[in-house]
Amino acid sequence: MILVITPETIVQNETEIINQLFQEGLDLLHIRKPMISREEMKNFLYGIDEEFYSQLVLHGYYDLGKDHHISRFHFREADRNGEVYKSYTGQGTLSTSVHDIETYNVLGREWEYAFISPVFPSISKKGYGKHSNVMKEMKHRKNSKVRLIALGGIDENNICTVFENGADGAALLGAVWENDQPLNTFKRCRQNVLL
Repeated sequence: MILVITPETIVQNETEIINQLFQEGLDLLHIRKPMISREEMKNFLYGIDEEFYSQLVLHGYYDLGKDHHISRFHFREADRNGEVYKSYTGQGTLSTSVHDIETYNVLGREWEYAFISPVFPSISKKGYGKHSNVMKEMKHRKNSKVRLIALGGIDENNICTVFENGADGAALLGAVWENDQPLNTFKRCRQNVLL
């Protein structure tokens, strides 16, 4: 499974690129736009073809899911610890984020999958993840109920490594959005995984 996370701010032709990513086989798109308004989020969603709404994951403005038939919701670690997610349990598909394998190993069945990061030094956040041991920690995975999605610094050159180390999926962010040919980058990542 390959997921893409949106950049925090809106980029030129973003929804057009998103539609093309889905046409090329993108499994899920995480919409993480913490700095945009509710109205901007609505307009952003209208730019994405409705046929892909079931593959969208909201990181905020969760109530917009009802109006757009979106039933996937992602909760940050702080929101999971604060139990913000509880009112959405049973209302859709939930995902979360962790930064170590111990936290991942105790996640319950309410989570379909969890991002674990950073597996490599980040492409979009310079210097972040430089000394990370997450890739090594993945070998100590004990949770079979929740899928493990690797995040951080993943591109076409190292995407296979995360699957070889036990991840169920890979999330792309900087590799796609920090590139002047995001669609081609995604296609190369997907082709490398399918080989």
